[in-house]
Amino acid sequence: MSEFTQNSQQRVQHLFELFIGIMQGDKPLELVRKHQQLIDNIVPSDVIDAVDRLVRHGVPMEALKRGINKTLNLLYKTLNGYPYTPPPKGSFLDVLIQNNRELDVRLRATRPLIKELNNTPGDVMLHSRLKEKLSEIGKFDALYVIKENVLFPLIEKQWENFRCVQVMWSFQDDIRKNIKAAIALLDEKDFDLKKFNRLAGDIFFNMYAIKFRDERILFPRMLETIPEKELNDLLAQSREMIFPFVEPPQKAAEAMEEGSTDTGEVDLHTGILSPEQIRMVFNHLPVDITYVDENNKVKYFSTPGKRIFPRTKGIIGRDVKNCHPPESVHVVEQIVDAFRRGEKDEASFWIKMKGEYILIRYFAVRDESGKFRGTLEVSQEISALQKITGEKRLLDWE
Repeated sequence: MSEFTQNSQQRVQHLFELFIGIMQGDKPLELVRKHQQLIDNIVPSDVIDAVDRLVRHGVPMEALKRGINKTLNLLYKTLNGYPYTPPPKGSFLDVLIQNNRELDVRLRATRPLIKELNNTPGDVMLHSRLKEKLSEIGKFDALYVIKENVLFPLIEKQWENFRCVQVMWSFQDDIRKNIKAAIALLDEKDFDLKKFNRLAGDIFFNMYAIKFRDERILFPRMLETIPEKELNDLLAQSREMIFPFVEPPQKAAEAMEEGSTDTGEVDLHTGILSPEQIRMVFNHLPVDITYVDENNKVKYFSTPGKRIFPRTKGIIGRDVKNCHPPESVHVVEQIVDAFRRGEKDEASFWIKMKGEYILIRYFAVRDESGKFRGTLEVSQEISALQKITGEKRLLDWE
């Protein structure tokens, strides 16, 4: 068995089998006894490889998440003791870890209030205090957005076995939904304590689980495999994004170097503009624009004064299916496939988000011969447009 523990491929295969056994409900004690040496010798890369294989194997996401939670509980002690050098102070990964610590402080401060709520579930003031605490915890969503738009794209470019980030994104979406639901529950007249406890339990478990998986699996492997320059660039890519509790050092977050300085004008057939003018035109349109080419790679996004959905340069070249949560990616794939086959040319959605009404439209991009050349996503906040009635023919600035 000693040769087995030294063989990464064998460890990953056995870990894959352990995951499957747990998901299928096999006898847990027998599984642990059978795989004890594996459990005692696991390393972060084994987990990343095994989860990637599970995703490619087609395990349904909900079943996969349950299996991961149970299996990683078995691996906790070994992974927690894995030796690695923490990221440099002030680096991108270090700033994420600092925010994780601040999250822990807020989670700990909320626990006593939940305990108190179980003794006096009808206390309105306690409901109000808990809403404030959960809203504060909800600010951590900003870090999840940064991970999804800065960290995950780099991992996808650097690793062939990147699919663990798809599972993490799904967990992060669960946390978002549960925090929102828990806050809404505290406003209900017929307060359901049992349901609230279940939501709070899921929030705490998943947030701590992601913190552990970041710091004891994902980050150690990143530091082992991704060049330092690529890791350093993450701070620059996230410079315009909001961190929840701890911001990066200002000097470390300086802007990335500008792209090409070529000022050659571009013939647009209906006019000739410089690259600077083209950028200004796109960035002054009252919409978010993202262009994905015929190979499903993100090639461009506009940067208006206020973006509806966050974008960073890290998504350039990223496969579009990796830019969406696992639960909704099939819709995007369905749209693009219909565009590619020439069956459809447009798809529209409208959602309410953070007090705004958002119209999201997808357009098939075709060249003059009708060949499919990609997809254009255009998003717009339309609350003000919905209120328009009658006509307006005069200027009323005064």
